[in-house]
Amino acid sequence: MSRYNHGVMKIGLRIDVDTFRGTRFGVPNLGKLLAEFGITASFFFSVGPDNMGRHLWRLFHPSFLKKMLRSKATKLYGWDILFKGVFWPGPVIGEKLGPMIRATAEAGHEIGFHSWDHYAWQRHLHAMSSDVIHDTFKRGIALLATILDRPPSCSAVPGWKCNDQVLKEKAAFPFTYNSDCRGKSIFFPRVNGIKLSQPQIPVTLPTYDEVIGRKGISSHNYNEYILSLLQPHGLNVLAIHAEVEGMTCLKTFEQFLKQAQSQGATFSPLGGLLTDVSQFECSPMIPKTIPGREGWVSCQATVS
Repeated sequence: MSRYNHGVMKIGLRIDVDTFRGTRFGVPNLGKLLAEFGITASFFFSVGPDNMGRHLWRLFHPSFLKKMLRSKATKLYGWDILFKGVFWPGPVIGEKLGPMIRATAEAGHEIGFHSWDHYAWQRHLHAMSSDVIHDTFKRGIALLATILDRPPSCSAVPGWKCNDQVLKEKAAFPFTYNSDCRGKSIFFPRVNGIKLSQPQIPVTLPTYDEVIGRKGISSHNYNEYILSLLQPHGLNVLAIHAEVEGMTCLKTFEQFLKQAQSQGATFSPLGGLLTDVSQFECSPMIPKTIPGREGWVSCQATVS
């Protein structure tokens, strides 16, 4: 029998919160919905300036423009998100919406650090020095610790943009685990032949924006498609977004929860998937491209 499931198919539920609007509206929507189903999840919060609107300049990149059109981004995210921080610095999310983050923790959800500046991480990680990476973590974790009265127990980088330098800098912080990549099994990352002590819990399932509008997948059959990908005897980790499933696609996500539970699946924060760490393999993390997503993402190297 799998080390992940003991007779019941478990789905690790990861919720990324990227923006001011997602924190203000998407998080409470999801909190209410999950409470109705008796589910707790892992919420990863961006707490610094919301400059996500600056991604609009990427419309000059054909692959990004194609994705925006395929996912109908203006309808999916809303103009407020798409223009936030374009012409002036966006609001510091943790300073404005700290009570919303604290309430999520008080509701019993696992709270992790996502980013200081989500946009800057996705666009400029390749040029960041180790000092800048460390300072980014330090600033964001300090603000999140002030909100929670304790440091966050886990982290997940934006857009699965992670490299060996990021992994080495993360080792300086007391994370129980990280979720920085795509893959198939929980593992310990290896950097320059050295096994690091913080396990990685990879996302195993595609996100809404990666599959919608591709290969006949629409909002009408999206839930059935994701359910068909679940592994009864393997690791199942689903990443959703407060800005998508917590808002425009809230009803679709509610139906997904109903369908999954009707099939006997249970949901868990990612930390609940950590069992016997001695059973986890060791693997490097490498950049790869995946269908439906622009640019590279960090992947478990043993996954083909």
